[in-house]
Amino acid sequence: MARYLLRVNGERHEVDVEGDTPLLWVLRDELGLTGVKYGCGVGLCGACTSHVDGQAARPCVRTAADGAKTPITTIEGLSRDGNHPVQRAWRELDVAQCGYCQPGQVMAAAALLARDPDPDDAAIEEALRDNVCRCGTYPRIRAAVRRASRIMREER
Repeated sequence: MARYLLRVNGERHEVDVEGDTPLLWVLRDELGLTGVKYGCGVGLCGACTSHVDGQAARPCVRTAADGAKTPITTIEGLSRDGNHPVQRAWRELDVAQCGYCQPGQVMAAAALLARDPDPDDAAIEEALRDNVCRCGTYPRIRAAVRRASRIMREER
């Protein structure tokens, strides 16, 4: 067991865990950030997608020791009031069906728009291709990413 200092959602947290503990479990079980979903545990589904140093990343395949090296943002920290343009677009277009994958989808979309504020459909497909939605809401997800891009442009 070791003590790790994590920077999550702009706050510092000390956790006492084994260094090889998956970061996903640290975020969920130690910090109570349950918006980070467990889907597959091997980085294939995207349900746990969060931002690590501003980039979309999978905490299920990173360790607590890895997490201590760089800032982490989860869906809870994307916008304190849930009003990030991507979140607003998701609500506006009623994207979620069951909703389980949506935090990961939102985080992947937000990372895309941070680096490419006006992505075409190919860029959206590429950025979100590894985020699985078993309900098949992909057309609404693409539409919401385009809508969030417009919201961001309007607010500039």
